[in-house]
Amino acid sequence: MRELMVQALSSVEGGYDRLAPKFDRTPFRTPDRVLAATADALRPFGPFERGLDVCCGTGAGMRVLEPLCREVTGVDFSAGMLAEARGAHPGAEWVRADVRVLPFDEGFDLAVTFGALGHFLPGERPAVFEGVYRALRPGGLFAFPIGAPPPLTSAWYWALLGFDVAMRVRNAVWRPPFVMYYRTCALGALREDLTAAGFTVTTVPVTGLGRREDGSPRCRLILARKP
Repeated sequence: MRELMVQALSSVEGGYDRLAPKFDRTPFRTPDRVLAATADALRPFGPFERGLDVCCGTGAGMRVLEPLCREVTGVDFSAGMLAEARGAHPGAEWVRADVRVLPFDEGFDLAVTFGALGHFLPGERPAVFEGVYRALRPGGLFAFPIGAPPPLTSAWYWALLGFDVAMRVRNAVWRPPFVMYYRTCALGALREDLTAAGFTVTTVPVTGLGRREDGSPRCRLILARKP
């Protein structure tokens, strides 16, 4: 708890540098079942030549990319996270960069990201998506899972709301800011930003993660295609 408090009072980059050695043992790492279900949902659209994990962290997304791509690259701005990723996946290429200004130009057939979009304010998302668009070859695919919003009556809804409110209060009174919001990535807003960046956007259910009581999927895979 003390370490998490130190992280929360740091910048995003500084916090993840501190957390990196233990990140894979925290609840913040994307669960293996989500990675496996995403890989299964993507498989019919492959195989792919080169894959890119945007905001790769310690490299968990390589569990999706490596079975589908011949070459894989991860990009992140945290040196600590990249150091862990290099140790876990020595066969991948690792690039340190701010993903709001991605240093790639039509080099990839597939790009993915997991659990990172909440680290960008809504006004910053267009720059991220435009950078991914540039990084993809014509016909390339940008894919990421997005969970169904919890119902208003669920405890999870209020927990996420409380977390976001706490982060906004923290950022109003403390510098540097730590941007991490769970409720700024609604499907409609993401679709709008991706379309504005030039993508053609569709979604498919991630069937491996099951369905809610009303029959709707618990998770969908956003598929943003560069024409």
